[in-house]
Amino acid sequence: MKKSVLLFLVAGIFLFAGIANADVKGARAVVNDIRWLGHDTFRIQGEKVIYTDPFKIKNKDTADIILITHGHSDHCSEKDIKAIQGDNTVIVTPPSCTKGLAGNVKVVKRGDVINVGGIAIEVVPAYNMDKKFHPKEADGVGYIFTVKGQRIYFAGDTDHIPEMKGFRNVNIALLPVSGKYVMTAEEAVRAALDIKPDIAVPMHYGSIVGTESDAKGFAGGLKGKIEVIIMKQE
Repeated sequence: MKKSVLLFLVAGIFLFAGIANADVKGARAVVNDIRWLGHDTFRIQGEKVIYTDPFKIKNKDTADIILITHGHSDHCSEKDIKAIQGDNTVIVTPPSCTKGLAGNVKVVKRGDVINVGGIAIEVVPAYNMDKKFHPKEADGVGYIFTVKGQRIYFAGDTDHIPEMKGFRNVNIALLPVSGKYVMTAEEAVRAALDIKPDIAVPMHYGSIVGTESDAKGFAGGLKGKIEVIIMKQE
C-alpha cells in the first residue's frame, strides 16, 4: 500500500512538472511575437496587432488595438497614437487620455472587463504607493489581456501595489523597473513574486529614466525563481 501511494505521489509530481513546463513553453512562444519599441511601448502580434502606450514610433504600422494606461505625454502621445491608428483601430484608454483622440475610443476604468475583437481585456489598478506622480485617486490603469491563450499583464506606471497578489494565472508580466516614477528593480522583483508569471519582462528604462542595469538587477533578483527575458529595443 505504501509503495502504491509513493508511486502515485511521484507520478503526480511529474505530471505537475510537465504542465508547468508546457505553460512556460506557451509563454515563450508568445514572447517571440512581442517587440519592445522602448519605454512602455510593445507591439504584440497575435490574433490582433496590439500596441501598448505608443511613444516615439519609428515604423509605419497599423494597430488593431491600442492600450493606453494614463494621460502622461510619454504614454498618451497623440502623435504616436495617430501614427498607428487605422480606420478599424480600437483605442482602449482611461478618461485622462481622451482629449484629442478620435475614432473608436473605448473609455475604461479600474475593474472593467471588456472584449475587443475577441481579445479579453481586464482593467487593473496602477498607482504609486509613496510618490506623487501617479496617485491612487487618479485613473491610471494596467491591463491583463489574452493572446494565443496566454495572459499578459501590462503594468503601466505603477509601484508594487497590494492588488498584484490578486492577479491570477498571469503567463507574461511586463513590469517597470527604473524607479523614480515607478517601481525600482528590487520592488519589481517583489511584485513578480506576488504575481508569479511564467515569464517576466522588464520595461520603463533606457528612455526617460533608468538603464539596462535596472533590467539586469531585476533579472538577477529573480534568478532561479522566475524566468526573465530582457528584450532588445527595436
